[in-house]
Amino acid sequence: MITRNKIKDLLADRNFGKQVTVMGWVRTFRNNRFVALSDGSCIQTIQVVLDYENLPDILLKRITTGACISANGTLVESVGKGQSVEINAENIDIIGDSDPEKFPLQPKKHSLEFLREIAHLRFRTNTFNAVFKIRHALAFAVHSFFNERGFVYMHTPIVTASDAEGAGEMFKVTTIDFDNIPRTDDGEVDFRDDFFGKAANLTVSGQLEAELGAMALGEVYTFGPTFRAENSNTTRHLAEFWMIEPEVAFADLEDNMNLAEALLKYVIKYALNNCPEELQFLKSRLLEEEKNKPLAERSELDLLEKLEFCLNNEFERLTYTEAIDILKASKPNQKKQFKYIIEGWGADLQSEHERFLVEKHFKKPVILTDYPKEIKSFYMRQNEDGKTVRAMDILFPGIGEIIGGSQREERLDYLTKRMEEMNIPQEELYWYIDLRKFGTAPHAGFGLGFERLVLFVTGMTNIRDVIPFPRFPKNAEF
Repeated sequence: MITRNKIKDLLADRNFGKQVTVMGWVRTFRNNRFVALSDGSCIQTIQVVLDYENLPDILLKRITTGACISANGTLVESVGKGQSVEINAENIDIIGDSDPEKFPLQPKKHSLEFLREIAHLRFRTNTFNAVFKIRHALAFAVHSFFNERGFVYMHTPIVTASDAEGAGEMFKVTTIDFDNIPRTDDGEVDFRDDFFGKAANLTVSGQLEAELGAMALGEVYTFGPTFRAENSNTTRHLAEFWMIEPEVAFADLEDNMNLAEALLKYVIKYALNNCPEELQFLKSRLLEEEKNKPLAERSELDLLEKLEFCLNNEFERLTYTEAIDILKASKPNQKKQFKYIIEGWGADLQSEHERFLVEKHFKKPVILTDYPKEIKSFYMRQNEDGKTVRAMDILFPGIGEIIGGSQREERLDYLTKRMEEMNIPQEELYWYIDLRKFGTAPHAGFGLGFERLVLFVTGMTNIRDVIPFPRFPKNAEF
């Protein structure tokens, strides 16, 4: 291929008169003369000006929205509004045709719902150009953060025989012939001849395996796909999503909170510094969307202000018990405006409660700690009161919980007793229990749902719009 010039570079170039070659996709073609061309390197298009009188009609007819073309010509200063440079084309080649009658992305505003149906083409829109550039930047920042602190990136298994959460809502992995399912004498499925020789599933978390690494390497983190077979058709849930899970030896809950707050601030700052164009575009898009909402439902902060808000405020730290007291006495609770009324201690907090604490009461990000053990997982370290565990959740404006974690239970007797109480099979998790037998030590970690993070930073309102190909009930397209 001929070496091409990226549009992003040309838009910043002032070396007028030089010969350039651009390749990209046609956004619009006006008056048989002006092509708005995008190559994905930035949100903006560059204008390519054709000498249409000297081009054959058959070529001009092939320059349609969605077509891929190559243009060679001279970079000149633009005299028109809206762009600083343009290209006076001398040669045009059609790389790939696009039938204008069938191409679904026409030069008009499309709904996000429609774009979800053509997820294979939505990358070509400005919105998704911005979203996925920011997703990339955030992923890079996550790795940079941990690498700078000496963490080891650990690849935990996608296929596993354990259920880290004890939730049971897992996707099964099997090679069993469904037309001839082997059964035991008791009528149960016989997995002995299955590929792994036992029941297996897609992982819901890499945490337990990451703990194994932390107890030898000191500081590790995972960043990979996880799966939940929950029948949840909401704007905040996916069946396949990516999780970031650090685990740190010789750390307590305080260390865990400090690490989590530092991570969030680092990656948000990285996005602000490295994606200004994309964030500005999404900010403007969000402001346009909000004009259609009643005043009471509009955000107090625009997108950039919201991100700066999280950088410039120390996260408020309080216990679950203190949060319950605040929520119980709050106006929405007293006036029964919450969908889930807080009656008292032990309630499982919902998104509406979490957002009230962040957006209305404290007006800053919040870290809640010391939850009732009955609503948390078996591996969380129990407090001396016998009722609560050393758990923590970080709550963000507009999104609610973005991080969940805890100090892990390092005491063998406490762990095994809790596993018995929650009917967690100890034989299957012998390796996890072994950590407490052979050189146990305090350790802590947390999980950050990557799509929740991208959702927050981009200001998008549906989690299906921040992952390239969303998986949810009744949908596994592409």
